Amino acid sequence: MTAAPNFVLDLTLALGASAIGGYIAHRLKQPALLGYLITGLVIGPYGLGLQTDVEQIEALAEVGIAFLLFALGVEFSLTELKRVKAIAIWGSLLQLGLTTLLVCSVSLLSGTAESVLQGIFLGLVLSLSSTAVVLKTLTERGETATVHGQVMLGLLITQDIALGLMLAILPVLNQPDTLGPALAMASLKFLLFVAGAVILERWVVPPLIQHVAATESSELFLLTVVALCLGVAWVTSQLGLSIAMGAFVAGLMISENDYADQALGKILPLRDTFACLFFASIGMLIDPSLLLGDLGKILELVTLIMVGKALVILPIVLAFGYSLKTAVKTSFGLNQIGEFSFVLALVGLDMGLISEQRYSLLLGTIAISLMLTPLWINLAPKVVDWLHELPMLKGYLKQAEEPKLLSVPDDLRDHVIVAGYGRVGQVLVNVLLSRGYPVLVIENSETAVQGLRNRHAPLVQIPFVYGDADSELVLEKTCLESAKALAITLPDPASTRLVLQRALAKAPGLDVIARSHTNEEIDVLTQLGAREVVQPEFEAALELGSHLLNTLGEKSIEIQSVLDWIRQDRYRSIRPMPQGSEG
Repeated sequence: MTAAPNFVLDLTLALGASAIGGYIAHRLKQPALLGYLITGLVIGPYGLGLQTDVEQIEALAEVGIAFLLFALGVEFSLTELKRVKAIAIWGSLLQLGLTTLLVCSVSLLSGTAESVLQGIFLGLVLSLSSTAVVLKTLTERGETATVHGQVMLGLLITQDIALGLMLAILPVLNQPDTLGPALAMASLKFLLFVAGAVILERWVVPPLIQHVAATESSELFLLTVVALCLGVAWVTSQLGLSIAMGAFVAGLMISENDYADQALGKILPLRDTFACLFFASIGMLIDPSLLLGDLGKILELVTLIMVGKALVILPIVLAFGYSLKTAVKTSFGLNQIGEFSFVLALVGLDMGLISEQRYSLLLGTIAISLMLTPLWINLAPKVVDWLHELPMLKGYLKQAEEPKLLSVPDDLRDHVIVAGYGRVGQVLVNVLLSRGYPVLVIENSETAVQGLRNRHAPLVQIPFVYGDADSELVLEKTCLESAKALAITLPDPASTRLVLQRALAKAPGLDVIARSHTNEEIDVLTQLGAREVVQPEFEAALELGSHLLNTLGEKSIEIQSVLDWIRQDRYRSIRPMPQGSEG
């Protein structure tokens, strides 16, 4: 019991300092996770030494990873995953293989590795990317549903699955006689887990969640969800697979359940709390004296690795038919070294594949690459714009951005253009078709376009353009000048702004309706020329308020008048007050 007060103090210190670090990062307009990482460095054993038991914080950090991936699994649509399944499976295996081969070759030629085994080990460590950091950054930017966000998450999930295989084969790499049985055992464990997950998802989890929800006990529902998340994660860890993969699969088990939204709402506060401990624990591993002593070498390694991985990932994404914009954003988002590389590095240290000094150097390199990830993701759109300005690439980019598939009649006029055929776009298209309006869809997912054709054929043939909606070449094919309106339902805020600007440049009088992702974006899109800007959360609140006022006896005409005024005023009267404006 004497250790309990120290643990409570360590936990309080980690959470309190992370809150301060996250607040400072927010005020500096930086991602909160950078604040958490720096906080861990400051209070950790290599900083001020305020944290007395890093191992306990690291144990809680693993819970943070589990909740982070569980929430992703609940939110993740299997339909969306199918859109990127080709690159998620084959692209990820190609990236892991090429990165390992490249690192092994370079390390052997430079003398960094003394044997092929050491080279392969370094390649495996450096081939992994960070699911937690990338997911957190994409969530903060509202880009998890974008094409590049889906591609990144698909590649990361496959990497997490591959981690279990890496952990199985590493200890026997220097024993060729046992390599085959080890691979067979790892494959058998994975297949057993998948079979068990399917059984749970189909016959166990749905009735369990339904019976627990029927009790109407919020506490019991939360306990069940947490137990499911951590239980499946524990099973995967016992099988030698990653905790992250188990938690993600647990989330998928209830993602199609009627109570998925309720489960997500319960888990989000726990996810955010424990996730900040994960990022702080990474910061605690950073030794400032090591960084200062070998700063030049570490920065050189970070540069080589992050640039090298980006150059490996970029052509792979392009080879699967994605645009340059998606390829650049994906390569800049996945060019760091993953948090699970810490686990592989520790296995390598125990096996004698790396020395203590090289292990510390590797930890510093991994930590810095993780800290730079949000900055690289922020930089990607600017790099895309810069590439478009290069004379030597203009011809290639023009050809690459040409729509890959077209289905646009020559006599198409007075139509409504819907940019984005995701969940919102599909509903909008159905509404327009039900009222007899001609529609043209812009979509950059081949699977979504195929679904568009299969869903409405043979009753109606919907014109479509397959390509990036923010491409000028794609917009030229949509008959903008003769269109009645343009509805932008894209999940990417940056693409939404580009589509709006370029569409109005070609057709200044076009009626454009855009979907806003944040409160601040409402004014930005309005200033850019959108006739109407819709904020989904506000619209949901207005509908709830409308029904409530009707229940309270308000007249329908008065309710509609209030709603119309709020929308015309661009939601100003119901927007949350800016921080610091109270009083």
